[in-house]
This record gives sequence, C-alpha cells and structure tokens, in this order.
Amino acid sequence: MSEPGTKLDGATIAEEDDGIRLDRWFKRHREGTPHALLARWARSGQLTLDGRKADVSDRIATGQKLVMPTPPVEAEARPARKGRPLTDADIELATGMVIHRDASAIVLNKLPGLATQGGTKTEQHVDGLLDALKFDGPVRPKLVHRLDKDTSGALLIARTPRAAAYFAKSFSNRSAKKTYWAIIVGVPDIAQGEIDLPLAKQPGSGGEKMHVDEKGLPSKTRYRVIERAGNSAAWVELQPLTGRTHQLRVHMAAIGHPIVGDGKYGGKGAFLTGTISRKMHLHSRRLRIDHPDGGAIDISAEVPEHFAASLDALGFDTLLGEIAIDDGAKGPSPRAAEKAAAKAHSKQIRKARRGERRGRTATSKPTDHVGKPKPRAKTGRPAAKRGPAKPGGGKPSPRKTR
Repeated sequence: MSEPGTKLDGATIAEEDDGIRLDRWFKRHREGTPHALLARWARSGQLTLDGRKADVSDRIATGQKLVMPTPPVEAEARPARKGRPLTDADIELATGMVIHRDASAIVLNKLPGLATQGGTKTEQHVDGLLDALKFDGPVRPKLVHRLDKDTSGALLIARTPRAAAYFAKSFSNRSAKKTYWAIIVGVPDIAQGEIDLPLAKQPGSGGEKMHVDEKGLPSKTRYRVIERAGNSAAWVELQPLTGRTHQLRVHMAAIGHPIVGDGKYGGKGAFLTGTISRKMHLHSRRLRIDHPDGGAIDISAEVPEHFAASLDALGFDTLLGEIAIDDGAKGPSPRAAEKAAAKAHSKQIRKARRGERRGRTATSKPTDHVGKPKPRAKTGRPAAKRGPAKPGGGKPSPRKTR
C-alpha cells in the first residue's frame, strides 16, 4: 500500500529489460534512486508488478506494469558516476579484441594483463572499455562473466539486457561450457581425470586468495594431458565444472602441478628456466553457449604471443590440442584411433576363422588354434575351469575418466 499523499509513477517493462532484476531496472531507468530507498519501498509494499508486491531482487518480464513512488528531488538530482573518456588507443584496443559479434553478443579475446573489472589502482579494464563496443546497439554492452587479470582468452559480452539475463542464467546453471589451455610444471601421473577439492577464501588474505578447505564450497575440474615435454612440463586442457574464484589455478597447484607463471599459488616452483616466459600460461581457449536468439555460440580464441612461443619452445604439436575432453566421439586421439583400428582388424580375422570352421564337413575333427586335433573330453568328473589370473595385491589405480 502506498503511503498517504505519495505521488505514484509507473512504467511498462520493455523487451530489452526482460529477465533482469528489478533493482537493475532502476539502475538503468531511474539511475539516481538509492538502493536503500528501493528497499524501503519494497518493504512497505509501494513497489508493485502487475498489482502485486514486488521485491528488489525479483526478475521482471516484458509487458509487466511497474508502479513505484515518484522519487524525491534529491535522489533524481544525484549524478551518475562516469568513467574517464576513452582515447583513440582505448577504442583501438577494445575493437581489436573482438572475435565475434552479432545482435545479442560480442566475444573478446582478452589480452593477458588486462583486468576484466576495475579495482584498487586498476585504471584500464574491459568494463571501462565497453562504451567502445556499443557499435550500433541500443544500450551499453554488459559483462556476464569474468577472467582473471593475467588469464587470456574468450570473454563473453552481452549487447542487450535480455541477452545479459539469458547468458547469466546459462553460466549459473552450468550449461555454458568453457575450455582452457594451460602449461603446467611437471606431468600428472594420470593423463586424464577429475580434481574434486572444495575451496574457500584463505584467512588473512583479504579474500584475494583461495585454498583447499574441506569445509569450503564443492569445486570440480576435469583435465586432460594433451602433450608432455619429458618430465618437466605438460600442456593440459582444463574444464571447470564449478565456477569458484581461481579454481583452475588452485586445483593444479594442489595436485603438485602449478600453472607456469602462477607465482601466487605455485611460488618459485611455478616458473620454468630458459626462454619460457614468466607470464601466466592460462588461456580461455573455447566457449560454447546457447544463444538467446536460437542456435549457439561456439568460438575459439587464439593463444597470446607468450603462450604460443612457449608451446613452440617446448616442442608441443598444436594440432593435438584441438580435441576437447568431451569431444571424444567426434575426434578420438591418434593413439585411441590406432588401438580401435587394430581391435577392429583382429575382430575381422576372428570372424573369418569362425566362418572357415563352420564350412568344414561334419566328419572333420575339431582342431585348436594351431590345427592340432583337440583331445576328446574324458568321462567322469569334469575338471574345474581355471578363471582368469587375479592381479597382484597392489593398490587400485585411480579412477580415470573417459
């Protein structure tokens, strides 16, 4: 119920705002309204959607009727915060990172060393460059996920509020698939598997660092060794099955194979000698996500210069990295293909031999695999069949994924 004497204002939710939170709508269309005032309106029932009491966290839909009090003059007069003006160099930097663009989405190949969002002593970041990526769009583009400052690769930007809400939901329900490449120190004993270690913020780090904690949030990462450089390093593919802060970096360091260049979690042991760069070797290689207008985005981002130079210096074959963990059915590894071909060939030979045996006359004596007559079974108690030999009593091998 509105308070006596309160002037009411109203609006109809436009298609471009479909799916966003109500407080986000106010940031876009009633920019000077303080959040505390919104919360007070919601508690007192002065905010309604289609005649029903609304909360600031409610998701809104196209065509809904929003009723609200007219904000006080001092709230309307509050100026919106503005970032620094973009230079020609900023615009060139932003547009130069674009690797995909359509009516609803932009995908950037983010450079290493460029922060996704601003922070203390961070003046240049992707969020501050978004005005340069508006192009012919109706509104300023919006970030829907992030990458660490030193991580390069595919970064999705939504061009409309509707697309932002759709993509945000895809990331939250894990239907979006992200594939990373990394070069790590040493080589895991198991070539392909899953890391399942809960993570939490490390005490005393101000929330800037994570660590493995049995009381932390569930965190899972799938990995595959693409190729190894002796025992000193390996090129791996990583897929985060959960989205914790610094998850890939903490998980790889926790199993004793930190990402090359990640001194924060790997210490001095995270750096290789020789010509290998000391920069972080973690790259968002591929992004697959359903598109709000139908179909899907499936985009790959080229590795930065320092990563490509390290792949070359370590002698890795870049073609081996094109087979993703979950693409086994589409493209098996060369070794797997060879084994499958050999198995199929052996099967054909066995079938041919069975056909030959069936073609023999009934008077022919049965023979074994070298053509010698088989001894006829003796009467009496049959001999016990010998089962397959059991392996030695060692420890079971860790479970491997497909």
